[in-house]
Amino acid sequence: MSVFDELVGQDEARRVLSAAARGVGMTHAWLFTGPPGSGRSTAAVAFAAALECPDGGCGECHACRTALGGTHPDVTRVIPEGLSLGVDQVRGLILDASRAPTSGPWQVLVVEDADRLTEAAANALLKAVEEPPERTVFLLCAPSTNPAEISVTIRSRCRVMGLRQPPPGAIADLLVSRDGLDRREAELFAAAAQGHVGRARRLATDADARAKRHDVLQIPRRLTGLGACFTAAVELIEAAEAEASGTYTDQSAAEREALETALGKGGTGKGASKAARGASAALKELEKRQKTRDTRAQRDSLDRALVDLAAFYRDALAAGFGARVDPVHPDMADTTRAAASRLSAESLLRRIDAILECRKAIEANVRPRIAVEAMMLSLWRA
Repeated sequence: MSVFDELVGQDEARRVLSAAARGVGMTHAWLFTGPPGSGRSTAAVAFAAALECPDGGCGECHACRTALGGTHPDVTRVIPEGLSLGVDQVRGLILDASRAPTSGPWQVLVVEDADRLTEAAANALLKAVEEPPERTVFLLCAPSTNPAEISVTIRSRCRVMGLRQPPPGAIADLLVSRDGLDRREAELFAAAAQGHVGRARRLATDADARAKRHDVLQIPRRLTGLGACFTAAVELIEAAEAEASGTYTDQSAAEREALETALGKGGTGKGASKAARGASAALKELEKRQKTRDTRAQRDSLDRALVDLAAFYRDALAAGFGARVDPVHPDMADTTRAAASRLSAESLLRRIDAILECRKAIEANVRPRIAVEAMMLSLWRA
């Protein structure tokens, strides 16, 4: 057993990280890059566990279990909850990371989605990476080394660990061995996830996720007129909102309760009214952060649906040309072949372009409903 067992299809990364955990090629800052679902955060957290483990990542000792479980006192894992990661939060994290390790050999700071750092936050992190505290390791995760996603200067101070998209076969193997899935089902979900391990697991274990995917793949059939386009847009947006609404419900409630308790909710002593005014401002700030986090979750949910829809037209295009490539949605083969016989290659490409333009518009902060309505109209007219 090893902490790297769930790093699917990344043999080279496993070799390099295992060696570094034992001191070969070790450095104080690492940048994990790769497409969505390639396992950037999985690799970073597994590496953190290996660094704290006396045996370099056995996967069974107390250090490994707590690091992987998020409870190791010397491993701090940062997951941006909103659209960006601000400078105040980063400064606080750097201050915590500068402490001497309490139980392991390293103080490890794992920053997921480092491409969401604000400019000020990136500058603060850069200073820490340039002048690292002793026994501190920075593990950053970003989609690529593109300057639009991660500072060139930060990248130059890090050892880059590039991960590739795992092959469907490797993901299917994991679903069979770890989750006990039937091989045929595992291969279906691995293909539909398009190299995203977490997405494959969700499709395999969550009936709601499977139902949403089915609804998305029915959209091409439903676009029969102007009214149908607007109806489909509304339903797609509402489905994304519904899926995201439950993501942080319990966490948000717990955060509010903890803050109210810390601010002395229900106090009646002297100064209670003054404390209540201060509590109101703190609660508003908390609600603002939670709203931003919920917006991010909605956009992520919607983007998954758009990727599924684009893959439908990709499969139709491949079927039309008789391309020898595996379909993304093998369970929709009859429908994609029918679309290929009815639509020209140029028409299918225009539809794919419309979906990609919608994704870009949403990322540029166009209101999702406006962007999706425009996309549906383009899909109908193409």
